Amino acid sequence: MAFAIGSLSVIGLLLGTGNAYCQGVSPGGTEAVKRYRNAAERGDIKAQFDLGTMYADGHGVTQDYAEAVKWYLKAASQGNAAAQFKLGTMYSEIEGVPKDYAEAVKWFHKAAKQGNIAAQFKLGALYNDGKGVPRDYAEAVEWY
Repeated sequence: MAFAIGSLSVIGLLLGTGNAYCQGVSPGGTEAVKRYRNAAERGDIKAQFDLGTMYADGHGVTQDYAEAVKWYLKAASQGNAAAQFKLGTMYSEIEGVPKDYAEAVKWFHKAAKQGNIAAQFKLGALYNDGKGVPRDYAEAVEWY
């Protein structure tokens, strides 16, 4: 049965805590990927993030960092701090993704401003090392 309750949309019901839409489905299997993709293509931020993670980790799909970045970008552009952090990490650390420290700083900064502690630390490290930004120890301390 599909309906809305309060502010929960149909997709929200499908993508609730614990990924109810994948109950009874192997979490890393191809059926789960189909369900994530269906919701992600409909604009669901959590599904976009989760699908990006499946591609980044190679769960249910062949590992594909370009596809992971694509889905993380969709979620991050809608304000998902976890996706913003993942993008920063991919641009700064992941082999197979072209290094772009300025892009990493951009995404870490967005996540850090939302209180993502890991992004705050990574941003501090980039300021400390002068990667993607001019070296600035005072700014590094602010983020550490």
